[in-house]
Amino acid sequence: MTAHENTPPPRASLELLRAEATDELSVLVYERLRGGEDPWEFMEDLPSVDELVVLMLRAENIASDGGTRPTQARNYRVLRQIALDYPELTRAVWRLLGSEPHRRWDATVRADAP
Repeated sequence: MTAHENTPPPRASLELLRAEATDELSVLVYERLRGGEDPWEFMEDLPSVDELVVLMLRAENIASDGGTRPTQARNYRVLRQIALDYPELTRAVWRLLGSEPHRRWDATVRADAP
């Protein structure tokens, strides 16, 4: 079985996925504002809409594989497949893979921090 066969087919249009991610980010911002946080301090901590779409698609792939945390190699293949299925998300995929500057919220940045 190839990596592509193990990847679920695209589930929705990119516009719909972006709308879902925008709604989710709005909820996150609202909750943090209600908690008294200063938006100038937390907005950079949040993923972009496209990064959140990629993370949602990745989570669906993990769930379809029984919820097993992917190895680094499988994670790369899954993210690469997302970029192939949704070319407009390629830049967000590469940011998440570390080829472009990360946002502060990314766990890989926090894990590498001194």
